[in-house]
Amino acid sequence: MSTGDGPDGTPPKDTRVTSIVQSALYRDGRHTASPGSLAETFRRLREAPDGMAWIGLQRPSEAELHSLAAEFDLHELAVEDALEAHQRPKLERYGDTLFVVLRAARYLDAPEEVDFGELHVFVGRDFVITVRHGAAPDLSAVRRRMEEDPDLLALGPEAVLYAILDAVVDGYAPVVAGVQNDIDEIETEVFRGDPEVSRRIYELSREMVEFQRATRPLVGMLHALMAGFAKYGTDEELQRYLRDVADHVTHISERVDGFRQALTEILTVNATLVTQQQNAEMRALAEAGFEQNEEIKKISSWAAILFAPTLVGTIYGMNFERMPELGWALGYPFAILLMAGVCVSLYFIFKRRDWL
Repeated sequence: MSTGDGPDGTPPKDTRVTSIVQSALYRDGRHTASPGSLAETFRRLREAPDGMAWIGLQRPSEAELHSLAAEFDLHELAVEDALEAHQRPKLERYGDTLFVVLRAARYLDAPEEVDFGELHVFVGRDFVITVRHGAAPDLSAVRRRMEEDPDLLALGPEAVLYAILDAVVDGYAPVVAGVQNDIDEIETEVFRGDPEVSRRIYELSREMVEFQRATRPLVGMLHALMAGFAKYGTDEELQRYLRDVADHVTHISERVDGFRQALTEILTVNATLVTQQQNAEMRALAEAGFEQNEEIKKISSWAAILFAPTLVGTIYGMNFERMPELGWALGYPFAILLMAGVCVSLYFIFKRRDWL
């Protein structure tokens, strides 16, 4: 965390490490000062009651936020939420102060994943305070845009809130494009049989759930803002800008819902293909086992057939003096016929059982 330089490039007077990214004062849409500390910002704003303070913080300390709360009468519940990240997107009013929580997103090309940031915005009669947790969004670009359009900035804190909302929503477009490309790649990998595709589908599905949580509440938040146009006297031009942001959010939300549905269908198709592949492999293994069993049957059958004459020949080859049939004239042909008969009988038995 570091301090930001003033517009003239000179470092701020307070050189202590702080969470202030930039603090600036405006009057009639024109930049008038860049105080180097919160105390100086408070003092200058009191001296110019018709001015507006825009204070940007990144991961502020508890002391800094309590100092802001005391100066601008911020509600303690909103301050507590701003100190802790991981809040859901929401819009709440505490008296004259509007508290908005936004979830920004950016697509990281190298790891092909979505990185989410969190932004808390306090909007009052003469101030805007942004508390950023994470790298997104780039509020310096929002500040430059507003300073280059004094007429829009002159509309006050609500105009700054519009610009922040517009930047967050515009930041979703590259994410949508990146996710669409990822889904196209995943579809190719699914039908190519990539074994890692299931993990990629699961990770992208989790990111889409997070993306839904970031975009879906914005639709209701913007409609709530539009419902208060008449009550809070919102400028007509600013009303048109906010309606345009609401249209973009609705479109983005519908795309994200479509992505999640598509990933669910792809996961189902992938599971079906994996099951088919496993069944094919099991069938191939079963066929190979069947063929192996057939070969074993043949080998076993021939081994049994050859064992019978070997047994007879072995017994009659012992030539003991008192063996029967040694002096029998028909002993030899009888032994040959016996061996042949046993072999033929075994052959027909195995043949009938389809072992041969």
